[in-house]
Amino acid sequence: MPSLTLNGVTVNFPFPPYDCQKDYMAKVLECLQKKANGVLESPTGTGKTLCLLCATLAWREHFKDTISARKISEKLNGEEMFPNTAVSSWGSAATDGATPTYYTDIPKIIYASRTHSQLAQVISELKNTSYSPKVCVLGSREQLCINPEVMRQESNQAKVHMCRGKVSARSCSFYNNVEEKSTDRELVKSILDVEDLVKFGNKQRVCPYYLSRTLKQQADVIFMPYNYLLDPKSRRAHNIELNGAVVIFDEAHNVEKTCEEATSFDLTPYDVASAISAVDRLLVEQAKDASVTEDFNVEGLSSGLKVNIETIAKVKQILLDLEAVVDSYDVPSEKGITKPGIFIYELLERVHLTFNSKTAVCEALDQMIGHLTGQPGIFLNTSGLQKLSDIIQLVFCGEPPEKESQQWMQSNTAQFKVHIHRDKNYHKKPQSTDVWASSSSSSKKQGNVLSYWCFSPGFSMQDLVAQGVRCIILTSGTLSPLSSFTCEMRIPFSVSLENSHVIERDQIFVGIIERGPDGVHLSSAFDRRFLPENMASLGNTVANLSRVVPDGLLVFFPSFPLMEKTLDFWRTNGQAARIDSVKPIFVEPKGKGTFNEVIDGYYNKVKDPTSKGASFCAVCRGKASEGLDFADTFGRGVIITGLPFPPKMDPRVILKMQFLDEMSRKKAPGVKYLSGQEWYKQQAFRAVNQAIGRVIRHKEDYGAILLCDQRFKGSGATAQLPSWVRPYVRLYESFGNVIRDVAQFFRVAQKMRPVVEKKAAAQSCGTVCSPDTQSFPSCSSSQSAHTQKAKKLDAHLPSLKRRRLDDHSGANGMARICIEYECEVQQSQKRPANLLDALERGDHCEEEEDDAVMGEEKANQLSTLSLQCDKRMDDEMRGGKRKIKLVQEQKSCRSEDVSGAGSPSSRAKSFLAEMKSLSRINFTRIMQALQNYKKDDQLDVLLTEAAVLTEDANTHGLLRGLYHFLRPHHKKRFDEKCQQLTGQGCGYEPSHSLSVDEKKALVLQSAPASQPAVGLTSSSCSQLNTQQLNKGGPHLNQQGLREPRTGSASKTDLLSAFLADVKKAIGAEKSALLFQAIKSYKKTDGYDELVTTVVSLFTERDEDFKLLIRFGLFIPTRHKKQYKEMLDGLIGQSVPAAEVPAGSEEQERQVSSSLPFKTQSKISSQKK
Repeated sequence: MPSLTLNGVTVNFPFPPYDCQKDYMAKVLECLQKKANGVLESPTGTGKTLCLLCATLAWREHFKDTISARKISEKLNGEEMFPNTAVSSWGSAATDGATPTYYTDIPKIIYASRTHSQLAQVISELKNTSYSPKVCVLGSREQLCINPEVMRQESNQAKVHMCRGKVSARSCSFYNNVEEKSTDRELVKSILDVEDLVKFGNKQRVCPYYLSRTLKQQADVIFMPYNYLLDPKSRRAHNIELNGAVVIFDEAHNVEKTCEEATSFDLTPYDVASAISAVDRLLVEQAKDASVTEDFNVEGLSSGLKVNIETIAKVKQILLDLEAVVDSYDVPSEKGITKPGIFIYELLERVHLTFNSKTAVCEALDQMIGHLTGQPGIFLNTSGLQKLSDIIQLVFCGEPPEKESQQWMQSNTAQFKVHIHRDKNYHKKPQSTDVWASSSSSSKKQGNVLSYWCFSPGFSMQDLVAQGVRCIILTSGTLSPLSSFTCEMRIPFSVSLENSHVIERDQIFVGIIERGPDGVHLSSAFDRRFLPENMASLGNTVANLSRVVPDGLLVFFPSFPLMEKTLDFWRTNGQAARIDSVKPIFVEPKGKGTFNEVIDGYYNKVKDPTSKGASFCAVCRGKASEGLDFADTFGRGVIITGLPFPPKMDPRVILKMQFLDEMSRKKAPGVKYLSGQEWYKQQAFRAVNQAIGRVIRHKEDYGAILLCDQRFKGSGATAQLPSWVRPYVRLYESFGNVIRDVAQFFRVAQKMRPVVEKKAAAQSCGTVCSPDTQSFPSCSSSQSAHTQKAKKLDAHLPSLKRRRLDDHSGANGMARICIEYECEVQQSQKRPANLLDALERGDHCEEEEDDAVMGEEKANQLSTLSLQCDKRMDDEMRGGKRKIKLVQEQKSCRSEDVSGAGSPSSRAKSFLAEMKSLSRINFTRIMQALQNYKKDDQLDVLLTEAAVLTEDANTHGLLRGLYHFLRPHHKKRFDEKCQQLTGQGCGYEPSHSLSVDEKKALVLQSAPASQPAVGLTSSSCSQLNTQQLNKGGPHLNQQGLREPRTGSASKTDLLSAFLADVKKAIGAEKSALLFQAIKSYKKTDGYDELVTTVVSLFTERDEDFKLLIRFGLFIPTRHKKQYKEMLDGLIGQSVPAAEVPAGSEEQERQVSSSLPFKTQSKISSQKK
């Protein structure tokens, strides 16, 4: 593994680093060595995470080596251990000057990112380095607990308190194993993320949550989400020790928001009401206990609660007073009332909450919450009590000095505002049915919300510094502009970096599009965003750009409401249809549930070699703009449709801007604040920059950035863009020039950087439908050098890792079926040019000849429209006509033939999907009837149970769908019964009554004596029965591979039979080499290279030699003679001509055309 020396530290890197990577690592080392805070921006695709890990761990090792050198020097009393190498030369860059340093002083690395999924990517990167530190990843019980009883609890608070109760009573078997398993070698030596930790816990029957806390004590690197570090409550709960630690925030563009939210709260009337309800329940319970015994002390209470009734009553009084005080303010319906931050102490003092009483109240609340959540039976909401406890800990954090308490409180709340406003969600909150809730007035009327908002992320950052951290490093791909970002943090950053990208000038196109094709100014400003002419012009702009941007196109909108209204307008006025005809539209959903289905659909449409790509409409600050990989063809262009400013009328936004303006006017010495307007602008551009970062993901990637809002040309707008984008910005006043330049840019880029991803996608479409098929690595001699260079990064940059194109684990439900359907259609859309094409494509063909029937329907593209209309499609799929039916209008298929389409498993899945439209009772009834039929073969019983499907014409198709699952000897009778009951049969044919063995026997009887027997199966890729050929002899008979015949053994059968025999004989891995050689031959016409590979594969075993002879069928006519001479030379005698078919061009064309391509011709004709 390459190593380099930076700032006196040797860094091991997985591959020779780029200059920008060296610069980045040097800045990281500077922060670590000088104990300086750093803010480092490096564009996505430059290997930022890998550089960060390697530099930090290299410095830590160097730090440790320096301590060792110092100790050895002390032992030698100044003498040198190695005459030629002074101990002093081992380095002192890591030590802290003259301070004595011990091994216990080696700093821990605390690595924080926004989510656990991002941390999992970081840990995956760490596994690719040469470093093996002890690591630990912290998570919540929600993610790590494996105790079934705890996980059944409805709320997080209930889980926490039940877990604590079980741990204190040692009644959790998983926790009891922690001490024993924490030293397990597999655990200590491994680098595990959250998912790995849970797997280990399940395997070893040990608690992952407490195991991670145990590992934390000895860990060199601790991974955790932001909020564990920035939220003081969470930091205390996880006992995170920060003194002397190196703190790294990756993806730090979100740190500002997280800092502010971690130290803010909103107390709603619902929170207070639910807390009062919980306390009332507890008071009644204790009153019952008190009636049994006169002793009210701790020992006398049978419930085990360690607080007495008086304390519970005091808590209730605090809640009632708090509710009354907050509601006593007459709040204007729109604006609300705003007070300085210190007002929170005054308000809470009126309800008897002070620094003196905070400890007792918090302890009482913890006891009450623990007692209530530990009770068996009905779940009781304790979130209100938990909210009060969190508020007390936040507001009364620390202890003010007695003499300067007022000044201390003023300083502590300087970054905060108190805002009291009406509860706008009053009608949306679930109203409690608990009789005890009646004591709360909030349950009867709309109340006020008490908000305590932090407006400076510097409050949390200063708190971290106060904990004694060594340094704080903030890094991301989008921190620009750095000056305003560092202003917000309120701590000094002496090290900063705006890194360059690894790409060249010809790899990026940036254009500001001022006007649409019709000359209308494009703008998402509040007064123009919903104007019909503006939305129409934007739609026409996207439609035209979709024709010149190849493959995947990303379209980002400022907000969900704006995206939804714009798309509705486009659908109504035709722009959506124009875009969809070129690049099917996929839309980012609001909820998390269907996101994976939509994004998988988009990826698969882009990978489709017959398509022109797809478009993905998403929202700035949404999930798609945060870290998703749109490398290479998945994101050739990104369109920004407007500036995503925060909602200007939102009270929190208004107060934030007012707060910043106030601070700017004060002009404190040495402190610089942004103005409110600067912050407002910064928020919009940071979201834009994050979205822009989706498009160019690695050194060999290229793409276009198109800014479709006239406000991007405004003064200072360009300066807000990332440094690697600014030099390439062009302003276009004429739309025609944009189209010309974008088209030219991609023409040049595609010539200079040809991408083979589409070709791989064509192969892999088969792998979607056929899991056994393996895609092959591209190692063609014609592959460009830069593509091979980029491959060095594949294992280290997530954006370069080639997706497993046959992995659709993320897709399920209707989207999964849609994906499978599309693969079937796509395979038939490109006619092979010759026999080698047919052989290559045949390797991926696993579907039915009945695909031709599908050509009679217009297949819906897998777009968001289809994903959002599952129910409508279920209604349209009645009748089980084939594996999947996606149509825009109901059409009947040829004779309602339900008997032939799809594999048994796909037919079963489709049938089950349709059956779910029935009621649960009828669904269970039919399923049970099928199970019984499978056991006892009684058709009459099945018909009796299925009679319920004849009552409604809409379910007649479900009745006919049962035809698939009947045994052959019952099919004729069932078809007659369906004809009688529904007026329509099931497409019965006499051959349907034959068993598999009878079908084979029939084929053997009807086949000519000279014709090899071919098994009759429903697959278009049915296999030759090789055992029937010469009874397994070493070679085929001389007539075995004459010119392909028509009849029962089609040309396609020969291709698929050969493929099957090859895979069976030499295995999937060597088969991949064969097909790679075929591809290379087709490109270069390199006959010698092809023959070398073929001979090496088919002569390792004598029994495989027949495959070498059969391969002659696929050799083009111009090389037939050479191939026969080669065979003669290998065998030592002349091979009969019959064994090497003459394969004329006409014959090759006929065999190629034997594959089922009718579907595509019909689909194509419909699209024209």
